[in-house]
Amino acid sequence: MSRTLWIWATVIAALFSAAMADPGHAQTNRDCRLREGPSGPCTCRGVGADELVTVARERCQPRRTEPGKADARTEKKASAASHASTLAAVTARGRLVCGVNGDLPGFSMMTKDGRWSGLDVDFCRAVAAAVLGDAQKTDFVPLSVDARFDALAKGSVDLLARNTTWTLEREVEYATGFAGVLWYDGQGFMTKADTGYVSAQQLAAGRVCVLDGTTTERNARFFFRQIGAPETKLVLHKIRSEMLKAYEDGACAAYTADRTALFADRSQFPKPDRHVILPEVISREPLGPVVRADDPAWARIVRWVLTGLINAEEEGLHRRDLKVRMALPAGAQRLIDGSVRVAPKAGLRPEWLQDAVRQVGSYRDLFDDNLGSETLGMQRGLNALWRDGGILYAPPVW
Repeated sequence: MSRTLWIWATVIAALFSAAMADPGHAQTNRDCRLREGPSGPCTCRGVGADELVTVARERCQPRRTEPGKADARTEKKASAASHASTLAAVTARGRLVCGVNGDLPGFSMMTKDGRWSGLDVDFCRAVAAAVLGDAQKTDFVPLSVDARFDALAKGSVDLLARNTTWTLEREVEYATGFAGVLWYDGQGFMTKADTGYVSAQQLAAGRVCVLDGTTTERNARFFFRQIGAPETKLVLHKIRSEMLKAYEDGACAAYTADRTALFADRSQFPKPDRHVILPEVISREPLGPVVRADDPAWARIVRWVLTGLINAEEEGLHRRDLKVRMALPAGAQRLIDGSVRVAPKAGLRPEWLQDAVRQVGSYRDLFDDNLGSETLGMQRGLNALWRDGGILYAPPVW
């Protein structure tokens, strides 16, 4: 090879390498993120919908204005994205910011008098009571399905309590951690009674409304393929209220969602008895609070508030007992004493559990307030304590 040809070959190779390293080279690689946390590899989406390609970490690093000196805006953004001390931020702010659905009766919804209510809402209040000593020091941010994980990653919320299903994919994809299971659910279908349908299999070749970009959508597609009805048309909606309107207007013969949501929706329809929930349960939906994966200390606090509320029900410790300051059963007093003893090492206030139960309630209190016979009329089912025929079981606090 002549010297001239060698020089041209070297130049072309260098240009090709630079193009591949250029963040703007996005024809095949896009959405580059540190999906496994700050220490993880930088991955981008490839050609395939589910393909992830590992690239140089520089693709996911903030640019610097000078060597060793970060741009002020970049530094601020990096600081907001580094959540190694969520507890310190919540304490300094004096408020817990909680991401919720905002449009789901029984879980999170604003009442006519402007007050937030629901199982997810009350769990957030319990965390605020445990951490700040005041359940009312909680701000709620309604989040769409598409926005929820980004809001958590950016630090817009400290905690995501938005009827979100716990999956490995979500922990890996969004660098999150689930603090436990707040509610065991399963996906089902609702249709109008006048259709005469008694099974979801009768929906084959029909139109079924579903929220776009959710595990609900994927479960529905899998279900209809499994029963040999891939031609079933899924009508996708980004906003839940629009999906419900489409269903009521007859744009689809049925819609699919978690069964708890179906019960909640039916209770809000003008004539609930004109809607039926079909018997099929096509998925497991363990719904739980979500935190960022880069702050294990905060994850531990949220986890133990949840387990503390379940422990309280197991030991017969309820809101009314602490409000009247009556003598507690031996097991309940043992729970309180144990929670005080371990609090310092867990980064919690000594009264964390008493305040959570006194101000918000035990797990049973939360269920009765939001989902039970006086509200949505639901049965505990799987969410009954293990000794009562359910699968609700929590490790002991002490």
